[in-house]
Amino acid sequence: MVSILIVAHAPLASCLLGVARHAFSDATPALAAVDVQASASLEQAQALVTEALGQLPGPEVLVLVDVFGATPGNAAMAAVDGASSRVVVGANVPMLWRALCYSNLPLVELVTRAVDGGRQGIMQVAPPRRQNQANRPGPHDPDSNPDQ
Repeated sequence: MVSILIVAHAPLASCLLGVARHAFSDATPALAAVDVQASASLEQAQALVTEALGQLPGPEVLVLVDVFGATPGNAAMAAVDGASSRVVVGANVPMLWRALCYSNLPLVELVTRAVDGGRQGIMQVAPPRRQNQANRPGPHDPDSNPDQ
């Protein structure tokens, strides 16, 4: 079973951990979070990530990070070895839940599943609507200019 470490700007990692435990209470031992405070240096954040990696069970760890190029992501990328641990950036709830559902897969396959879950969880579900305004066509509205 692949362990999962969430690394993000405080308090996002802890919040995602709470959401994961709410939906997957049996995954607790193989799941951890590192909240990187705004005042933390890269070295401090990397030490926190390295410590958390060492405390997780199992030989493989998937590290989910909130954003690329910021201190949490840079610390995670510096701490992982690329073989028994991998980093995926853009952590969101669908990505995390997908990773938890398939944590029994090998790490390479789990990375693909997590990325797919994160991508598939992003969608526009309804067009924006005007509130308390009459729907007046604009000068370039094709409904008011049928020859366009």
